Amino acid sequence: MPGLLSALQGFCVIGIVIFVGYVAARMRIGGPTAQMVLNKFSFFVSSPCLMFAILSKEPILEIFHPSIMVAFFSALIVGALFLVVNRLFFHMKTADATIGVLNSLYLNSNNIGLPIATYILGNPGLVAPILVMQQAVFTPIGLTALDLSVTGRVSAKEILKQPIHQPLLIGSLAGIAVSAISARVGTFVVPRFLFDPVNMIGASAVPMILMAFGMSLYGTQPAQSKTDKSATVTVAALKNIVMPIIAFVLAYYLMGFRGPTLYACVVLAALPTGQNVYNYAARYNVGLAFARNGILLSTLTSPIFIAIVAALLS
Repeated sequence: MPGLLSALQGFCVIGIVIFVGYVAARMRIGGPTAQMVLNKFSFFVSSPCLMFAILSKEPILEIFHPSIMVAFFSALIVGALFLVVNRLFFHMKTADATIGVLNSLYLNSNNIGLPIATYILGNPGLVAPILVMQQAVFTPIGLTALDLSVTGRVSAKEILKQPIHQPLLIGSLAGIAVSAISARVGTFVVPRFLFDPVNMIGASAVPMILMAFGMSLYGTQPAQSKTDKSATVTVAALKNIVMPIIAFVLAYYLMGFRGPTLYACVVLAALPTGQNVYNYAARYNVGLAFARNGILLSTLTSPIFIAIVAALLS
């Protein structure tokens, strides 16, 4: 199975770089702030440069491929399923239920999505439409629900400011704009002496993301809280099992996708929960343990299900 072999090789590459980060943290290389420095630099500098470099060169029609509809509706359905399960079994309050919905549908398109799209799917630009969709649609809805449930009012200003605090989104939108302008004029509009340094900086994003993740594993004590284990397992199962199945059904039967497009749709749906969910929980001080444990369980089990997808579809 060449596709499974390719996926395993990709996980091997990712795993080795993560392990290097873990060893570096264990040996105190870079000091106690090394992980924070790598995370911040990749978040504010390298990753936006990477997305700009990729998307500015990508044909505009390929960026907004119809496969984005699969990602949108599979996420929407999974979020609705969690609300149904919560209504029947967990009976969480609105704020905690909102964190559960986000835990179920929010993809880690940066820390895990970029490496997987790069080394397994062969095109890191595949995560850009998902990132834009999440920041433009699901984040404002989630923050609005948290605002209403926690404060009883909606801070439109804070919600509208959210995209400004996402450098990755800004880099992606800038790349999309350049792609559209280049398609319009018939040639790439960014001079090479400006594009090459941006591209060079962007090339450092994925290694830094993975090493920072490896550093974060050193000295951690996961799953120590008394949060509801059933709810945590539920959101991880919805994210890593149910969402890829829904994505397959939508992509194969409704959209008619086959081959690499179908494969990419299902693999991306199997990405773990994004760490942004914990940031939102921390901002409103609700569901912190639930958010953290759901992200952790989803992240640990996601490679297993992506390997299964590779064995079945690639």
